[in-house]
Amino acid sequence: MSREPRAILALLTLAVVGHGARLLLQRPSAPPGELLASQTAGSQDPARQRARAARVTRPLAQGEQIDLNTATAEELDRLPRVGMSLAKRIVADRTAHGPFGSVAELDRVSGVGLGLLAALRDRLRVSAGPAPGRPSGTAGANGRSTGSLDGSRTGAGPTRPVDLNSASQKDLEALPGIGPARALAILAYRRENGPFAAVSDLGRVAGFSQALVRRLTPLLEAR
Repeated sequence: MSREPRAILALLTLAVVGHGARLLLQRPSAPPGELLASQTAGSQDPARQRARAARVTRPLAQGEQIDLNTATAEELDRLPRVGMSLAKRIVADRTAHGPFGSVAELDRVSGVGLGLLAALRDRLRVSAGPAPGRPSGTAGANGRSTGSLDGSRTGAGPTRPVDLNSASQKDLEALPGIGPARALAILAYRRENGPFAAVSDLGRVAGFSQALVRRLTPLLEAR
């Protein structure tokens, strides 16, 4: 068989196969020749998709803030220096450990250091109540709340005061409001200045406000 008849035969074969596939994929009531793509074109509203994409990708306006306890990962991704990976970790931490009591407690999330926290401080706010669907806390055996927003111990927190002078990084990170950066700052202060004489000395460590020290005082001791 010469080249020309073989080429014609191959083209006819492809045409028959393509037509058969189209008949199998199109709806029974669809007119012949209707493309499969037209079946799904209307399943999602393009205008709604464009509006959603514009909403979650637009930069923050002057003075605009995002609520740390209710924002989705997509909304947190709009913050400067926060990518989707970190935004998802923030949401996961909030789901696992409860709402943030203050913007400063964002430091408990891995990947959030003091520098990033300072950059985000004016861009974030914290709702007055717990995140939707989560209780504000339940009372433990000693009558204290196990998950309140005021920084008291959580259900996963320590059962006895943590010694500032012997606690490991892991022990410190278990405390509310102390993430990796603050835990490392405590260890560095201890190495450079010796043991803490009192819990109040924690206020000398970079990143610890007096308000945070007051919230942590019932959970700490300096032996």
